[in-house]
Amino acid sequence: MASRRAIISVSDKTGILEFAEELVKMDFELVSTGGTFQTIKEAGIPVTYVSEVTGFPEILDGRVKTLNPRIHGGILAMRTPEHLAQLEEHNITPIDLVVVNLYPFRQTISKPGVELAEAIENIDIGGPSMIRAAAKNYQYVTVVTDPGKYQEVARRLRDGAVDEAYRLQLSAEAFRHTAEYDTFISTYLQNKAGVKEAFPERFLLLAEKQQDLRYGENAQQRAALYSCFGNNEHGVGQAVQLTGLQLSYNNTLDLDAAMNVVREFAEPAATIIKHTNPCGVGLGADIREAWLKAYEGDTLASYGGIVAVNREVDLACALEMNKVFLEAIIAPSFSEEAQSVLAAKPKLRLLTVDGLDAYKPGITFYPIKGGLLLQEMDTEPVKNEYMRVVTHRQPTPEEVAQMQFAMTVAKHVKSNAVVLAKDYQVIGVGAGQMSRISSVDMAFNSAQHRSFGAVMASDAFFTFRDTVDACAKHGITAIVQPGGSIYDAISVSAANEADIAMVFTGVRHFHY
Repeated sequence: MASRRAIISVSDKTGILEFAEELVKMDFELVSTGGTFQTIKEAGIPVTYVSEVTGFPEILDGRVKTLNPRIHGGILAMRTPEHLAQLEEHNITPIDLVVVNLYPFRQTISKPGVELAEAIENIDIGGPSMIRAAAKNYQYVTVVTDPGKYQEVARRLRDGAVDEAYRLQLSAEAFRHTAEYDTFISTYLQNKAGVKEAFPERFLLLAEKQQDLRYGENAQQRAALYSCFGNNEHGVGQAVQLTGLQLSYNNTLDLDAAMNVVREFAEPAATIIKHTNPCGVGLGADIREAWLKAYEGDTLASYGGIVAVNREVDLACALEMNKVFLEAIIAPSFSEEAQSVLAAKPKLRLLTVDGLDAYKPGITFYPIKGGLLLQEMDTEPVKNEYMRVVTHRQPTPEEVAQMQFAMTVAKHVKSNAVVLAKDYQVIGVGAGQMSRISSVDMAFNSAQHRSFGAVMASDAFFTFRDTVDACAKHGITAIVQPGGSIYDAISVSAANEADIAMVFTGVRHFHY
């Protein structure tokens, strides 16, 4: 008679026959259910059907198989005289090993057109109950949920190395497994029920590793990229890398920033990002023109940049991009000819992802020590009706359009943010400075003589007239800012003196 009992019930049958054979060699009695029982039996491996243990048949179309005291009593019993006496009294055999993985709920809901009823039927009940019971009783019971662990567990069982410390490790893995499973279900059902809580009392975050990154912010730091389950937004975590070196942490941040910029525009758009700030943004009749505008906006800062475009990269665009040293390009797609041209640079990363043509509202989160900050995304468009002229001179329709473009870009520039634009091309950016006038000086230094006839956007109001005076000196014809300072009248007066049109939006766009 076998000295130990194992219950095996798995949806993913990878490696289960080899593991079952090893267990039988180690004098385990195998108890199994449904399809797992059939698989093991057909392989000629001795196995007992669960109903023979419970004395009760599977019922309700297989919904109830293992929910029985003869199973859960065997799993949950501590090996104390009191518990063992109760097992003997009720003719229950202790269960020493639980090998379970769960109904494929996630795979089911990932199928196109899956109905709610099918998803519900793939919610496992007995499996999580057995896993949790075994994990709770880790002092006496070994629980295995990952097929990748079968060989290691078999080796440790042979060597007598499945001690309490190892069982505790497997217990933690098991509870994480069921927590992930429950989060998949909860997220899916909330979406189905139309529950849209921006800031719930309990924020469940389930993320799956996509890849290890080359390094973190610096070479001495490790990093990895995860994708979030339940978020239907297409991001870097869902991108497909076609060519080039492995991504680094900084590459990934810059790609995310680049994608957010081009998603703002319905027209063909291109951006070049350095240190999460756009140093070049351009709109064009086609993607080649948009790219050229983005690059020529600041050819110096563009060196080694991260690029996003919201249209397929065609051959004409690729030939222009190929003239510049770039770290990565992300696009909806690359034509075959374009990919061939760009892939000639073996280190250049080419990535494709859907959803670069739309900027969806949503929630972002930022980790802080011991917690998370959550906020709504700043997807508010810069609308005509928000633009209130406060100067004597009215802006021209073309100036209004350029101001909308510049302020849209300013949403993605680190505060204090200043953006200079002309002909749907960013020609100067001031970012991340402690004073606004420093950002202004930075932007004009980049734009140089091109600032004459351009417009300026600022993410926040002006406290002093120095910004307006600088604009007058450098030929700016129109300024857009949120307004709201107690010193607004001073700025308006300075703009009137310089015959600059000034518009207040009433909407601030800080970006930290």
